[in-house]
Amino acid sequence: MNPVTPDQLALQRLYFWERTAPDQIALTQPMGAGVTRDFTWAQVGDEVRRMASHLKSQGWEPGAKVAILSKNCAWWLMSDLAIWMAGYVSVPLYPTLAHGTIEQILSHSEARACFVGKLDDWEAMKPGVPVDLPCISYPLSPEDAIRRFEGWDAIVARNTALNGEVMRDADELATLIYTSGTTGQPKGVMHSFGNFAWAIGRGVERVKMTQDDRMLSYLPLAHVVERALVEHGWLATGMHVFFAESLDTFAKDLQRARPTIFFSVPRLWVKFQQGVHHKMPPAKLKRLLSIPLIGGLVRRKVQKALGLDQCRFAAGGAAPMPVPLLAWYRQLGLPVNEGYGMTENLAVSNLTLAGQNQEGTVGPPYTGVEVRTDAADGEIQMRSQAVMQGYYKEPELTRETFTPDGWLHTGDKGHIDAQGRLHITGRVKDLFKTSKGKYVAPAPIEDKLVMHELVEACVVTGANLGQPLGIVMLNAEALKRAADPAQRVQLEAALAQHLTTINASLDPHEQLKCLVVATTIWTVENDIVTPTFKVKRNRIEDVYSANYERWEDSGQVVIWQGS
Repeated sequence: MNPVTPDQLALQRLYFWERTAPDQIALTQPMGAGVTRDFTWAQVGDEVRRMASHLKSQGWEPGAKVAILSKNCAWWLMSDLAIWMAGYVSVPLYPTLAHGTIEQILSHSEARACFVGKLDDWEAMKPGVPVDLPCISYPLSPEDAIRRFEGWDAIVARNTALNGEVMRDADELATLIYTSGTTGQPKGVMHSFGNFAWAIGRGVERVKMTQDDRMLSYLPLAHVVERALVEHGWLATGMHVFFAESLDTFAKDLQRARPTIFFSVPRLWVKFQQGVHHKMPPAKLKRLLSIPLIGGLVRRKVQKALGLDQCRFAAGGAAPMPVPLLAWYRQLGLPVNEGYGMTENLAVSNLTLAGQNQEGTVGPPYTGVEVRTDAADGEIQMRSQAVMQGYYKEPELTRETFTPDGWLHTGDKGHIDAQGRLHITGRVKDLFKTSKGKYVAPAPIEDKLVMHELVEACVVTGANLGQPLGIVMLNAEALKRAADPAQRVQLEAALAQHLTTINASLDPHEQLKCLVVATTIWTVENDIVTPTFKVKRNRIEDVYSANYERWEDSGQVVIWQGS
């Protein structure tokens, strides 16, 4: 057991930085047109205390729920702290949700108010926010929200700061993190202040974060990794957090922050690689990297172009990282550590060790985390002090999520090697059986399929078919090229060759019958991917399964959706 001490809890960390580093810059927020705004720890503390005073004055019951619907920004973090200081529980919502899901979460959580912040599509989301729900806007909120709701700055200006150091006990509920994963309706995962403190304590043992570090916050703060690593890493270490402005400015945002610690999901690591290859063909880059002196210069140039030349710890997670992708970054002088976890354990389960090549695994468990695999089906099960208190209002579902002896069912399948490193081989329920009675694990095949410069995302499917088939979504540049008939022929030839290469490495029952090219882009908005870009298999089945037999019988190697 690693007991949590009061000084490790989130609010106590804020008070510590207020006292010891009041003039240190804590947050840097882009305001548009190249302008940024810095917040010192003293300013963060003052605004949080004033907003907490306002929230507390509403007289809601202790533990009342207050929602945050916004893209990442300084006010998101300050809202979370103010909610906690006022004695309430925060409910973050992804800034890409459909209005029906927003309405469902606000209703299920019984939210008493909502911060409506920086959003790209507020008009589509607005119907999901009840007209009688008290809301607060941010300086960067959409114009309509600024007109309709009282603003953060106005509330801060008219309230006096809450004095003293409000304590929230380790076992008190801090937040509900709603997650549906790749299937099902959103579930409210309940995490306490102690869960967070214990998780980040183990995290900084494995990843040596300090007050001198810099991070760029750009993945949704409603997601467990960004919440634990960025928000609670910031509070634990006092590091400097920068925020991304938009997708269009992301490259400039990275250059501005030059993060020393950087986390991204596999799909974005692939996009970074494709961006490098677009400027320098893979064969040429590989050749230059192999030349002793020139290779070092090229590595530094590419790292600087990515904004990662100061990065001393890079990590990936939320979905499997293909081994060839990890090897590519290692050759670039930017080894990417792979982590494993889930919302239910605050993403703290396993992480590869820095400085060791553990590619193909997610490394050993964090200190204090126990991991085992079920003898019957290979399911990974774990337990630690970061495991959730349960699902909000779902006692039966909570019971089903744990084994009789108290281990968390992850739903993932894998094995532990002699060195104690965990290998993940897929999802227990993702296995499917072909009409020949053979089981296929899609994840390892998808790792091969996505490693082509044309492919941005993919799925391997085919329950009850003679052979599995692959469905791929091309990257934006390849889709543009596909509009030209002559270039489409070239794309088909490249994909067909890729399929031949993959099939040569697979057992006969795993070999893909064909590749289907999706002409619909998979997005969060059309509900085919999660906010961290994991493909929802159930939605793939909904959208495409009626065509599977026709595609299998077509005799074509590469098929364009709709043809």
